[in-house]
Amino acid sequence: MKAIESHFPFEHIDAIAEMESWRKEINRPLSYIHKWWAKRLGSVFRANVLGVLLDNTRDIWAEFYHAHDFEDMIVLDPFMGSGTTLAECAKLGAKSIGCDANPVSTFMVRQALTRVDERILLETFHAIERDVKDTIQRYYRTIDSHTGETCDVLYYFWVKMVETRNGEAIPLFKNYIFSKDAYPRKNPIARILCPNCWTVNTGRYDTQTMRCCTCQTTFNPQQGSATNHRVIDSHGRSYRIKDLLEHAVTPPRHRLYALLAVNSQGEKVYRTPTEFDTTLFQQAQTDFRLSTRPVPKMEIREGYNTQQAIGYGYQYWHQFFNERQLLCLSILLNRIMAIEEQAIREQFLCLFSSTLEFNNLFCSFKGEGTGAVRHMFSHHILKPEKTPLENSIWGTSKSSGTFSTLFRSRLLRAKQYLRTPFEIKMSERNGQKTTRKEVCSGPLDVQIVDSYAALRDQKYTAFILNGNSAHLPLPDNAVDAIVTDPPYFDFVHYSELSDFFYAWLQLALKDHYRYFAQENSSHPGEVQDKNPDKFSRQLGEVFTECFRVLKVGSLMVFSFHHSKPEAWLAIYQAITKARFTIVASHPVKAEMSVSKTKSATKNPINLDAIIVCKKEEPQSDNKNRRAFVWEDAQKQYRVYCNRLHKAGRTLSHNDRYVILSSQILVYASLSTLNTIETQQLLENAYGLDFFQNEDETHQDSLEPSKEFWRKQLLTEQTSFAFIDE
Repeated sequence: MKAIESHFPFEHIDAIAEMESWRKEINRPLSYIHKWWAKRLGSVFRANVLGVLLDNTRDIWAEFYHAHDFEDMIVLDPFMGSGTTLAECAKLGAKSIGCDANPVSTFMVRQALTRVDERILLETFHAIERDVKDTIQRYYRTIDSHTGETCDVLYYFWVKMVETRNGEAIPLFKNYIFSKDAYPRKNPIARILCPNCWTVNTGRYDTQTMRCCTCQTTFNPQQGSATNHRVIDSHGRSYRIKDLLEHAVTPPRHRLYALLAVNSQGEKVYRTPTEFDTTLFQQAQTDFRLSTRPVPKMEIREGYNTQQAIGYGYQYWHQFFNERQLLCLSILLNRIMAIEEQAIREQFLCLFSSTLEFNNLFCSFKGEGTGAVRHMFSHHILKPEKTPLENSIWGTSKSSGTFSTLFRSRLLRAKQYLRTPFEIKMSERNGQKTTRKEVCSGPLDVQIVDSYAALRDQKYTAFILNGNSAHLPLPDNAVDAIVTDPPYFDFVHYSELSDFFYAWLQLALKDHYRYFAQENSSHPGEVQDKNPDKFSRQLGEVFTECFRVLKVGSLMVFSFHHSKPEAWLAIYQAITKARFTIVASHPVKAEMSVSKTKSATKNPINLDAIIVCKKEEPQSDNKNRRAFVWEDAQKQYRVYCNRLHKAGRTLSHNDRYVILSSQILVYASLSTLNTIETQQLLENAYGLDFFQNEDETHQDSLEPSKEFWRKQLLTEQTSFAFIDE
């Protein structure tokens, strides 16, 4: 028996994971060398890997900060994603196999784990800087109106314009306060645009009456010309934006309304655009149209994540950028492609691709006092930005999200982490929590191999695959453990989003990697579908392959959460189809605390269930406990809620549903409940009025709400009938 079957120190891991989540690019830089979606926390996966490799006489938490060398152990991740599992295996000395259907994932993980000479990286960066920095920066200049000097522009502020049937062009401003501090009560000064003459004014972020310093127009800065779905013209008539864009074949035009520059004293200054700025942009447009450098022409495919962008007239990925951005990005890409050494060239291609996330017209301004650029994937869909922010591609020391700043904060930091990997260690004194870096392993020098035989016969290796994990080039009983995070059930189709990066990377990599020669980043073997039956079937095929390659008596551990019973049932069906037995499940900290999607949710899920599956035949004597599945699940649910309560974690309604549903799966699997029986229990759990006070979890039973029973009666469904069998 392995450690994670009997215990999991989620109270301790939860606290470390919480700390990690706030500064993930600093605390786990290997996984943040490039954008990926639904990244799980490295500290959690370190505990998972320890839990599947240590036997149950060893304590996971006691071993967490110790150095380990599992040199003979092979761990598989069939849904590799950002490579979290592989990075944690490398630090623990275990061999790893990672497979993903997505080309961007495969390329990104290879670059993260590849150790290169930092000195050569720096030399190459400075060579690129000498060759293209000035060429790019000359398109991001303005004239200081006070001194007449030329200075660098950090950001250009644009707004989308729509046209009514009467020919009136309306800017899509929700309000006219376009820049304020991240903590406006501490620093209330904001920048406000006059809707009449478009002059940049200064005032309080909460003011409702403003007089323009130029044209003397009085207006309310809180009321713009647009809402989420409608615009109002100068006569007060209201239009649906969707109706005005109904037949759009190109994106709406943009109008420049402000810029933020750095003057000769190094101060940030906001400016109203002048003729110089307009002329400079027109020059960039002309230079781009005369350029022969490659830019992506790949078409955007229809899907849940792309439909809003398509509705705004976006048809091709290059339309996500204005012509100045396309020109400067193509200059940069062209220079990177001239790097002779492949390993170094691909490191910079990864950096280039990462830079795209912060340099397009789907980005927005976060405000002063924080990283200024809100990247395009702050939503899980490609939501057109009404007031996009144009970043400067190369950047300055005061920039964020530019090629030069990301070189140091992402690429170089990831290489330094390979040299000196560390864990976060937290301590508390006089009520104050502090963290420090704890080095628990030597330098990581992982050799990426191209076959299972090479992996098996050499130390400290990783076998990275691109393809369908339902068909792995591995022999039976080849791996000692499986640790993964499956794709999210429902609408988040990673390949629809990763096409944004793929369109650019394909230009540079299609002649080197077969998976970059395909039409887009999708794959027939993708496990991603909003239909629960299809999702379960696809996932079941991968789990069946996992069962084949896993050694008898070994574990497959994966993280999962969802707020709907059909998702949990799909997981249960996939596991049972693959002949695994669920032997345990543990709650732990899930996604990032700073997730905008999560913060906007009324009832967010902050917990993952770590589901522990074993390759063994079900125990026949457990069938006698079929009648007690509901009671056993409730009992373990209370234990976990109390432990989390004592650890200081507040649980949402959906967090509680995650804990209870995962326990239903455990006891249903151990008791070999069929799908219909398990579905009834999951639906019963979905109907619960969970207690909001953790102290109340000592009650004798959890009962479905009256509303749930009303729906059950209306649909003539019965519940718990099988319990009396």
